[in-house]
Amino acid sequence: MTLTVLMNAGPWLSVPPPGYGGIENVVATLVPELRRLGVRVVLASVESSTLPVDEKIAVFPDGQFSALQRPYNQVCGVSQAHLAGVVRALHRRDDIDLVHDHVEAVGLATMAAMGPDAPPALHTLHWDLAKHPELYGTLDGGDRVRVNGVSASQLARAPRALREHSVGHVHLSTPLAVDADRRPTTPKGDHLVILGRINPGKGQDLGARLAHEVGFPLVLAGPVGPYHRPEDLAAAGDEARQNPDVRFFHEHVAPYVDGDRVRWVGTVAGRERDDLVASARASLFPLRWEEPGGTAVVESLSLGTPVVATARGCLPELIEHGRTGLLTADERELGDLVLAAGLLEPDECRREAATRFTPARMAERYVELYDRVRHGATVPLQPV
Repeated sequence: MTLTVLMNAGPWLSVPPPGYGGIENVVATLVPELRRLGVRVVLASVESSTLPVDEKIAVFPDGQFSALQRPYNQVCGVSQAHLAGVVRALHRRDDIDLVHDHVEAVGLATMAAMGPDAPPALHTLHWDLAKHPELYGTLDGGDRVRVNGVSASQLARAPRALREHSVGHVHLSTPLAVDADRRPTTPKGDHLVILGRINPGKGQDLGARLAHEVGFPLVLAGPVGPYHRPEDLAAAGDEARQNPDVRFFHEHVAPYVDGDRVRWVGTVAGRERDDLVASARASLFPLRWEEPGGTAVVESLSLGTPVVATARGCLPELIEHGRTGLLTADERELGDLVLAAGLLEPDECRREAATRFTPARMAERYVELYDRVRHGATVPLQPV
């Protein structure tokens, strides 16, 4: 029997996204492999999504990400309007075997509130689980709603009620991992790269300071708030500082960005991103938070670039210290590790990625979880 899954990607960005978009990139990576395995996919997204699927449900014509800059009372209905469209679709049809939900907080709450006659649901937790204690600490999805994490460390820190609904974790993957071990070696430059949205948790300010203190060129690649290019941020003026990530950039990162030792290039995607990372001596992750998933980490390994990072969150699960990267619990040691990163073999990174982080492997794992969710299975409660 063909399994039909409603994949709820949310209303914020199209799938695949135009550049940066963590959850939307995960969905865009997962869905083709699910369909290859015979799963029929109904995508709940925005109308501008171009990912090939069997059906599409959309409330909004385009991604609503820019609305997040408006006051809460003007934007709080966006997710709810999208979820209302999903619920309407589920009420009028009986062919959905399972909902795979990716919408933060309100997606899980809506799935749990639908009652016993709704299809079973798997909600993937992509974020910091300390953000919504009242929701996660009191979750009751009965036997119908389950959750999965994107790393074991993420679930280990989850509230008890959330862990009781868990069916395990699935590490993130990247299309770059496919045949990564057969890809020709890219000549390495001197630069390091920090790939990702610029905010305090990612620690770009620490990386930029180290670049000046230790003496290595550093490229910061990622958006600042809603601004994907330096010229866009410059044109926004002082009003943009209402965004906390923009304030963080101006106050703590920009003083180190001199266009020589440290450069901010904005969001990069596709071949430009791949060339930037593949030619880097290492990818730097000076994390100040418990990173739950680490998409940029597995992308770096797939491109043959070792990782230098603080050993927080999922990093110890993804990186083998001394083989595919260098980890430390003390951010003061990062400078020394940067200097040692050139001793690691790019081929080891690519082999690890091709073995562990392919889209096919992620899809096969999710099909296993779909089966467990449909049969009401859970895993034993994990210790904190």
